Amino acid sequence: MQNSEQKLSTTQPLDSLIGGKWISNAKKIDVTNPVDGSTLAQVSTASIDDCLAAVDAAQNAFASWKATAPRARAEILRKSFEIMIAEQESLARLITLENGKVLSDARAEVAYAAEFFRWFSEEAVRIDGDYRRAPSGANWLMVSRQPVGVALLATPWNFPAAMATRKIGPALAAGCTVVLKPASETPLTALAIAEIMQRAGVPDGVVNVVVPSPSGPAVSAMLKSDRVRKLSFTGSTQVGALLLAQAAEKIINCTMELGGNAPFIVFEDADLAAAIDGAMLAKMRNGGAACTAANRFFVHEKIYDAFADGLTARMNALVLGDGLDAKTTVGPLVSKSQQQQVAKLVEQAKSFGAKVACGGNASTDGSFGYFPTVLTDVSFDAPILQTEIFGPVAPLVRFKDSDDILAHANNVEHGLVSYVYTRDLGRGMRVAESLESGMVGLNRGLVSDPAAPFGGVKQSGLGREGAHDGLLAFLETKYVAGNW
Repeated sequence: MQNSEQKLSTTQPLDSLIGGKWISNAKKIDVTNPVDGSTLAQVSTASIDDCLAAVDAAQNAFASWKATAPRARAEILRKSFEIMIAEQESLARLITLENGKVLSDARAEVAYAAEFFRWFSEEAVRIDGDYRRAPSGANWLMVSRQPVGVALLATPWNFPAAMATRKIGPALAAGCTVVLKPASETPLTALAIAEIMQRAGVPDGVVNVVVPSPSGPAVSAMLKSDRVRKLSFTGSTQVGALLLAQAAEKIINCTMELGGNAPFIVFEDADLAAAIDGAMLAKMRNGGAACTAANRFFVHEKIYDAFADGLTARMNALVLGDGLDAKTTVGPLVSKSQQQQVAKLVEQAKSFGAKVACGGNASTDGSFGYFPTVLTDVSFDAPILQTEIFGPVAPLVRFKDSDDILAHANNVEHGLVSYVYTRDLGRGMRVAESLESGMVGLNRGLVSDPAAPFGGVKQSGLGREGAHDGLLAFLETKYVAGNW
């Protein structure tokens, strides 16, 4: 791959945002370009004191923001949406530069991310309550909802824009103030969004952004500060479990969107062309680096060979390269370690008998790329089926017993999303009801939508983001009993 000539904007923030001011620090974090491993930029490292100052700033701004009229909060979110859409191309290029995904995926992410600001600008004025007479007639029951308080938001590298707005949007709509801690691999997009929100009129201290390194001690200090009342985290199940344990010490309200290991079930009566289209979308969105990615393809034996041939042809036709190159259809992974992890999983699968139909190797040109890969003859007990791949690898498993496949689909610790392809809508709905996942794509390879409740069961997390549920996650319910 050739290193892109695209440069960062001269207005790109590279420092912490604390209390409305951009705070520089002598210690820096290198942001790496996945195309060639070069340093794209250096971002100020936030010390533990900086992080605690950000929490203080959010706490100081909370009372005023809580009292701000819902319509006024909504207008700031709406303006942020409008600026993001107007600047979609520059934001998309920024995402591609630091993340590696192809430009078309980055453009789609910006549109998706901006939509969270628009959706929650509309939800901000729909915070509900209740007022009614007690059944005994002795008093009145009044229920209201109030913002939970300062929210610590921790986001991953795979969707640096969407994961930030999916948390900031409902938090601000509810009346909370926030400290955002983006992934150190992709902090530039989060800082750019914060700067956009400043231009949209967000008051000082309402949105703060810090990039500590290492992040663990700083996050721990913020959780122990007695001022953070909400933790919203998207990331691995392993890290999520550690954060839940820390949050438990202060009884902090938590929303956790953790790992996924989605089954993609193709029954014998499925529309083959639609199933292959859906598989490409469910597997290769974001180059496979998505918690919603299809990781385990269970295909009925009557349609298996045709499905495998069709998917292999589509995957083999993808072009690995620089995400800013118009000819590229799949970009590199975000880091060398991620590339090595995917390669390790493929080699392990081969040792368990899987055959490589296409791909099966990392790029050798200095990039962090991995060629789109289809693995056939994967056994039900192959270790790769128990692991979130987070890369462009599709393991195909042949099945015969349609009644038994549900047990295999549910036989993992995660339960975020599942995909089902069948022409029999009744069977599809019965299977969807029985799958142990928070979301199901029925004859669809994409489930994400700001208007839908996003989240999983089992070790895929707690709570929901998006929809009205996402707003409620940042609100506490208050009940007043009285006579008046």
